[in-house]
Amino acid sequence: GEGWLLNFINKEYNERQNMGKLSPAFHQALLSFCRMSADSRLGSEVSRIADSEKSVMLMLGRCLPHIVPNVLLAKREELIPLILCTACLHPEPKERDQLLHILFNLIKRPDDEQRQMILTGCVAFARHVGPTRVEAELLPQCWEQINHKYPERRLLVAESCGALAPYLPKEIRSSLVLSMLQQMLMEDKADLVREAVIKSLGIIMGYIDDPDKYQQGFELLLSALGDPSERVVSATHQVFLPAYAAWTTELGNLQSHLIPTLLSKIEKLLREGEHGLDEHKLHMYLSALQSLIPSLFALVLQNAPFSSKAKLHGEVPQIEVTRFPRPMSPLQDVSTIIGSREQLAVLLQLYDYQLEHEGTTGWETLLWVVNQLLPQLIEIVGKINVTSTACVHEFSRFFWRLCRTFGKIFTNTKVKPQFQEILRLSEENIDSSAGNGVLTKATVPIYATGVLTCYIQEEDRKLLVGFLEDVMTLLSLSHAPLDSLKASFVELGANPAYHELLLTVLWYGVVHTSALVRCTAARMFELLVKGVNETLVAQRVVPALITLSSDPEISVRIATIPAFGTIMETVIQRELLERVKMQLASFLEDPQYQDQYSLHTEIIKTFGRVGPNAEPRFRDEFVIPHLHKLALVNNLQIVDSKRLDIATHLFEAYSALSCCFISEDLMVNHFLPGLRCLRTDMEHLSPEHEVILSSMIKECEQKVENKTVQEPQGSMSIAASLVSEDTKTKFLNKMGQLTTSGAMLANVFQRKK
Repeated sequence: GEGWLLNFINKEYNERQNMGKLSPAFHQALLSFCRMSADSRLGSEVSRIADSEKSVMLMLGRCLPHIVPNVLLAKREELIPLILCTACLHPEPKERDQLLHILFNLIKRPDDEQRQMILTGCVAFARHVGPTRVEAELLPQCWEQINHKYPERRLLVAESCGALAPYLPKEIRSSLVLSMLQQMLMEDKADLVREAVIKSLGIIMGYIDDPDKYQQGFELLLSALGDPSERVVSATHQVFLPAYAAWTTELGNLQSHLIPTLLSKIEKLLREGEHGLDEHKLHMYLSALQSLIPSLFALVLQNAPFSSKAKLHGEVPQIEVTRFPRPMSPLQDVSTIIGSREQLAVLLQLYDYQLEHEGTTGWETLLWVVNQLLPQLIEIVGKINVTSTACVHEFSRFFWRLCRTFGKIFTNTKVKPQFQEILRLSEENIDSSAGNGVLTKATVPIYATGVLTCYIQEEDRKLLVGFLEDVMTLLSLSHAPLDSLKASFVELGANPAYHELLLTVLWYGVVHTSALVRCTAARMFELLVKGVNETLVAQRVVPALITLSSDPEISVRIATIPAFGTIMETVIQRELLERVKMQLASFLEDPQYQDQYSLHTEIIKTFGRVGPNAEPRFRDEFVIPHLHKLALVNNLQIVDSKRLDIATHLFEAYSALSCCFISEDLMVNHFLPGLRCLRTDMEHLSPEHEVILSSMIKECEQKVENKTVQEPQGSMSIAASLVSEDTKTKFLNKMGQLTTSGAMLANVFQRKK
């Protein structure tokens, strides 16, 4: 209001002047009643209005530090344009420094959007002032906050290093900024900060041109791949690895150093892994190799004999949508690496033509893939443990990506022949190749699931079916372990698209002339039951198993038992369960089987495995009564070794079932009498087991007595029957002193989940 009043008085005064009535002194005195504050800091700013751009800058430099603290935190980013503009144009270095300090400390814990705003400002500033001032003025602000207590502020530093990379002097990029990022990667505890560091490192890699930093980059890559956080590893694959690969390619190191070094690290792991493989490290190196496939393929195309002819003119050929596996990020897209989808389309057309008609002569980069990379990979595959599902899966995905990226002609003419050469599948090779050979190795599942599933035309499917049938036949006839075939079934069975195909392979086994092959088929069905839908189980699996269960050879019939057991555990359809139950009953009750020791072993093992998860009625009416009978019969077994063997399996089955709810009636008539029979066996053959059985029996008897007093009806569980915590502790202590593993029985105390 005062300004308005002043104007008014002045106007009045001027008009009065003309009349010449009042003296200036009087006016002065009169105006002193108007309160002004020119003597305070703000008053002096207000009273002298800036009259040039320079004085505006100076005024903003003086005022902003006082304005910022008084603006609401949530609204402070509104000040960023003012702060930046002033910091850009202010003549005094000290003032500029203070303003940039304010910018970096503007918000205590800036969220994503606020950090983006500050970064946008930093980049605008950098564009405006050039590399020298960015180094001198912005970088120190980053450096100061590298260990700030709030992760949001350290995030801002990590992000700035990438955002400012294009605007810094190149020697600073590859020295100071690289060191800052390296320090944060090694020391920062926050996953989010390390993730931002990785992205910035990727950007730095895109601008670095000092070949001496190659090794440092490689070490950073290994640290990043081994980071405990999934986010950091993912960012490494999406940003840092492809950027580093692009630089590596430029230096000519992709085939001479990066890929060979990763391969030799994998080989070293496998050599050291005799006593247990470090699967985490294997995954780390192999996933890195997998992420390098697009870069390798791009290099092969760019160094091809036809690369000079690859000019864009006329109609550009189309690339099929499914031609390449989906890239993890745009930086892993072959067309991005090459430069454009059109350029890639032209190169691909020439590539396929060259492979089909002119071969690989003089094509150094591709010859390296064929003569060095592939043989080395195939050799590595032969050394990994076939029972490690994770390793088989990883290598399988790796070969699948490699074959899909390099294309169908390459897969058929270069990859398959190298595997086939090693896996010589022919009848005359039975003893040499399967007995102790490559057919029992991980080479089988990885070839089947990584190479033969790449393309799924009819002829490709036929090749896969034929391969699996051959492996099944050769392994069976040479009495070799079936792990390689099982691994192939597990990996393929995870995808419902292959269920029909696997059933076709097994049916081939069901009708094979050799009992050995039919046995294998029977065993393999167990792997399929859990993954296949019930309709297929009803239409294809159960009929095949019923056929095998009346096989002339007893060994084939016995081999069906685990699969029948798994059906009882997983299927819901009533009539299907009845059919299976009838089949199991005939194994147990048909007089022809009464002396079949190996059949009984198989049934007891199966009962122990599926009993706890099978439906309660099947367990109560079938499993527990039959275990009782088997325990009774075993008391009469004359051969001690067989008697102990059966007793041990019975002991494991009873231990597994003791976690289930068991009705009093069942407890008195079957469960307890069965345990007592078992104790009789163990008294003679294994005193340690006998002690545990006596405790189990005592607990059951006590529970039954307590039940009769309190509540005559109702089901009970041995697990619940332990009278007190005290008993439980004494019981476990007693077991701990035994030679038998106490751990195995610990599950007695676990209620069925």
